[in-house]
Amino acid sequence: MDRPPGLSIRARLTLSYAGFLMLAGVLLLAAVWVFLLRYVPERALLVNSDTTTGGVFPVRSNLLRVFAPRAAAVLAFLLVLGLVGGWLLAGRMLAPLARIADATRLASAGSLSHRIRLAGRGDEFRELADSFDGMLERLEAHVAEQRRFAANASHELRTPLAVSKALLDVARADPDPDVGALLDRLHAVNTRAVDLTEALLLLSRADQRSFTPERVDLSLLAEEAAETLLPLAERRGATVETCGGPSPALGSPALLLQLTVNLVHNAIVHNLPEHGAVRVRTQARPDGVALTVENTGEDISPRLAATLTEPFQRGTERLHSDHAGVGLGLAIVETITRAHDGTLTLTPRAGGGLRVTVELPRDPDGRP
Repeated sequence: MDRPPGLSIRARLTLSYAGFLMLAGVLLLAAVWVFLLRYVPERALLVNSDTTTGGVFPVRSNLLRVFAPRAAAVLAFLLVLGLVGGWLLAGRMLAPLARIADATRLASAGSLSHRIRLAGRGDEFRELADSFDGMLERLEAHVAEQRRFAANASHELRTPLAVSKALLDVARADPDPDVGALLDRLHAVNTRAVDLTEALLLLSRADQRSFTPERVDLSLLAEEAAETLLPLAERRGATVETCGGPSPALGSPALLLQLTVNLVHNAIVHNLPEHGAVRVRTQARPDGVALTVENTGEDISPRLAATLTEPFQRGTERLHSDHAGVGLGLAIVETITRAHDGTLTLTPRAGGGLRVTVELPRDPDGRP
């Protein structure tokens, strides 16, 4: 927004300080003058008893001639002191604001790594600086995450296209290509590209919170997800167990079902080669509801577990099978959880595997 130039805050504060000091000086001198007018003539009459009533006026006249120049000198001194001292004091008081403004200009120019780190005891300026530093830190982390996401998404989307091109080039060079096998492989590659695109769209929609909250029972969603993925679990040699009572929450039934399906699918796929186990538990708590999905599997370090919610991160090898997923399962879970004002916790299990807990606010009208 274009604005006409005006006085700086420092100049306005200086004039305010000087004006206040001048007003205080005028009031003080006025009080002194009133005091002198009231008491000095009476004392003069007591000393010179022959003085008539008219003798009071020469006393006041002489007093005014003596008092006025000195009062003017005091006011001039106060004016200079107010301007100079006010300018220095305003500069000192506004120094933190100047540092915040410099940091703002650097951030607007794209430098998000700069921090103010204002030293000293807590006050309004330091609270503003700390809040600004926190905002820059979150913004820098978000921008870095978005850049990694864009790079990974580009790589993941380029892979099926490159594979398709390679298959077509090989088929074109082959004088007698196996059309059936070529179509099957192209279908598999195209299916993976479609799944990835749909996952990216779901990730974008979930982050926009464009849904009307409804009453949802997480225990019913857990049973539905387990039933839907039971054939996959049987092919993988894993068992799926659900337990827990009613867990009413407010949110999008479709998104919360997708969240539950992603967690159960992830637990089935990243499990032991044989005799794996998946346990899905729902629980109603005084302050909310919880959905916990845990599975057996390989050992996972806490450091690795903390990165699994990033897009295209996998705890095991990047196997591109029909059920290996596209690397967005837990990223979608985290986005849906955040859209429902919940929290997501990933904890490695003792002996291998992972425990994932989603905590959501409770439906205020839901009974325990």
